[in-house]
Order: sequence, then C-alpha cells, then structure tokens
Amino acid sequence: MGPGFRWGDRMVLLSPWRKPGSRPFRGVDQTAGINKMRPLLQEFGFPTMTSSMFLAASISMLLSAAPVWSQDAAETPTDPQVAKGLYLAQAGNCFSCHTREGGEPFAGGVAFVTDFGTIYSTNITSDKSAGIGGWSEEQFIRAMREGYDAEGNHLYPAFPYTDFALITDEDLKAIWAYVKTLKPSTQQPPANDMGFPFNQRSLMSVWNALFFNGAPFKATEGKSAEWNRGAYLVEGLGHCGACHTPRNFLGAEDESRALSGGTYLDRVSAESYRAWSAVNLTSADDGLKAWTREDLISYMKTGHSNRAGTYGPMNEVISNSLRHLTEADLAAVATFIKDLPPIERSKPSGLQAAELREGDTQYTIHCGTCHLPTGLGSTPGSELGPPLVGSAVVQADDPASLINVILYGGQVPQPPPPKGWTTMKPFGNLLDDEQAAAIATYVRSSWGNRGGVVTAADVAKQR
Repeated sequence: MGPGFRWGDRMVLLSPWRKPGSRPFRGVDQTAGINKMRPLLQEFGFPTMTSSMFLAASISMLLSAAPVWSQDAAETPTDPQVAKGLYLAQAGNCFSCHTREGGEPFAGGVAFVTDFGTIYSTNITSDKSAGIGGWSEEQFIRAMREGYDAEGNHLYPAFPYTDFALITDEDLKAIWAYVKTLKPSTQQPPANDMGFPFNQRSLMSVWNALFFNGAPFKATEGKSAEWNRGAYLVEGLGHCGACHTPRNFLGAEDESRALSGGTYLDRVSAESYRAWSAVNLTSADDGLKAWTREDLISYMKTGHSNRAGTYGPMNEVISNSLRHLTEADLAAVATFIKDLPPIERSKPSGLQAAELREGDTQYTIHCGTCHLPTGLGSTPGSELGPPLVGSAVVQADDPASLINVILYGGQVPQPPPPKGWTTMKPFGNLLDDEQAAAIATYVRSSWGNRGGVVTAADVAKQR
C-alpha cells in the first residue's frame, strides 16, 4: 500500500505512476499524448524537467529514521486468511509508507517531500473515521485495482493502483481481511500541501487515459512457474519499477527502459531531501550483471551480499518487506530479475589516466584502505568495504546515490545487518566539491567500470 493524504474530511489514497512493462491504455501512443498535453501543463505551471522525480519521491520513505515492522506491529494471526493478508502486506511494504516515526502502526502521517509540495500518507487502520474501517471489501478492491476512493473519486498516482491492478482477487481479499484487523487509530495526518494544478484530481482521468493499463497479471507462456511468480511480485505487489524505472515528464514510467534505474527524492539527513538514484536491475554491465542469483537472495534476506550492502532508501524495503518473504518467493524474485534483458544506461567516460590523477590521489587517501587499490574490496563480515568493481551504484546513469554515500556515509539500518561490512563514515566535511567529484569520477572510470564524469556542481546539488 502506497502513500496517501487527507483531502478535507476524506481519506485519499495515492498511487505511483506506472507498472513496468505495461502497455499504454487502449493503445494510445504515449509520445503523441505527452506532446499534446505539454503546452496545457506548461500553461498550468507544470514543471517539465524535474517532474519525473515527483511520484517516485512519493513512494520513497524517510529511511534513515523509518520505523521497523516489529513483531508487536505484526503479531502472527491465527486465521489463515488474515495470516496470508499479513504476508502480502509485507510483500507490498505497506507498513513503511503508512507508519511515521513515533506514530501508531499504519496510522499514516509519513511526509513525502516532492518538487510540488509535501504529501502525508493516510491512516489505513480500521478506525471508521480517521481510517478506512468504514469501507467495504468492494470499495477497497476498487481502490487497489482501479484507482477510485470509497466515494468514487479519482485517486492520485502515488498510491500504486497501477501496479496493484495486477494482484489477483484472492490476494486482494486476503489483504483486506488483514487490514480489517489493524488496531484502530484516531491519528490524523497533517494537511496535505500541494499547489495547483496538482491538487486537481479531475486531471487524473486524462493521465489514466494516457498511461494506465488496468489489465490483471497474466502468466508469460514459455516461462517457469517460479519466473512468473517473480514477475507477479516485482511488477505487482512489490511495485519495484516505481523507483527502478525512469519516468517521462508526466511521471509515467518509461516502459522501454523498465527497471533500468530511476531517480527520486528522499532524506539524506534529518531535515534535508536530495535526489537518490535507484540502480539498474537488468543484466547490463552497469546493472546487476556481476550479481549471481544467490547474491540477490542474500541481499534481499539480510541486507548484504558479496556484491553490496543496503544503505539509504533501501533500508526500509529490506527491513519491512523483503526480509519477510519466504525462501521460495525470494528465489522467484531473483530468478525473474536475473532474466531481465540488459538495458545499458551509462557510457564509459573515456577519460585518460592523466585526467583521473586527482581522483586517484583522493581515492588512495580516503578510500583505498577499505575498498583496496584494486577496487575489489572484500566479502561481508570483514573490516574492509564492498567491491566497487562492477558496482551498480557506482555505475548508475545518475550518480546521486554514489555522491550521497560519499558525503553522508552508509546510513545502514539500526541495528546493522549481521555480518555486514564496517559502516562507511561520511566524508562531506573532509572533502570539498571538487575532491568528492574527483573520487566519484575515478571509481566510475576505473577497473572496467562505466559511468559519466561527476562534476563539482553535481556534488554541490547533493549537499
């Protein structure tokens, strides 16, 4: 369940933009539709350069301070249908988006800071006034699958009905059975703060016509049951494309580059929000080509693998969702992801050794001890760092997450995952913008890595 907000005295769920790999609604050509809409939206003041971050920002969380789904918040139900719904809610990471720091579970109030204002997630507890306890099962399913609230109003595309449309009737009914058992809370989220025209839900009819395909999940012939289960989890419940797929200026996912990496806003400190880049999940050189299926399973289950460790926005995804999946479902997700065809996003910098000299020097001083001069690092549990060779974070088309870890450190979950690496300290106060950019460019251009030049201006934007 994604975020939402309070509109007057109504509960309004929100939705991310688009499920990966979906077709335009009713065969409408996306490019033509976007070009027709562009003048109208520009007249309304709709930003056309940074809006791709809007909805992805809405599904990101304040992870460094995010609450963790504890056993107290998710006691094992005795009813099999409710127990199934609990598991599916974990797979969908409902807790993270609907539980603010210090708040009651699922009672909303999580702030989502976007380029267009701040949105607060809704209370989805069983309280009939503040929550959704007055909804029927049919209203809940329609919201999840079609994007309408209990009163028949359009839901905004930050709640992932575009992805949840893939969920089966059986699974939706199980989720509803679980949601009905949530302890009622009268907690009221703060008033949502969005400017015109983004506060006009009627515009969603146009957006839905352009981009929403409400078709249910259909198994792909010729693929195994495990592969299809992975596709169902990644494209439906898990809505991975919401962060890992780039978007057009209207906020819809670019299906031609599905799961090849996206950009969104999230916290880098208590009060500061900056861009983060979600990695390329495909088997491209700048994606997960170097990862094995076992690496993926370990990362999802524990927060680290031989290739990388979780930090920043992925912390809550691991803590509140992926680590709860069964071994069979983890294997299914890994099977699907490892079969994604490569989509290369980054190009080699083409820099020569002389042009990398400053970065080489700064890397040797600040990074080489942990990551080694070879960039190979070590395995989890050692006092060294993870490998930078073949790293999807290092090679991402947008270097935002790489810059963030240099400036702000690892921001790993608390307590840290067992047998992980030593937490990387922040270097923001030790390095100026030129030095940090030189290091980032060096690691993106060395050891066979591919990635564009990082400038001092790129670093300054992330401070």
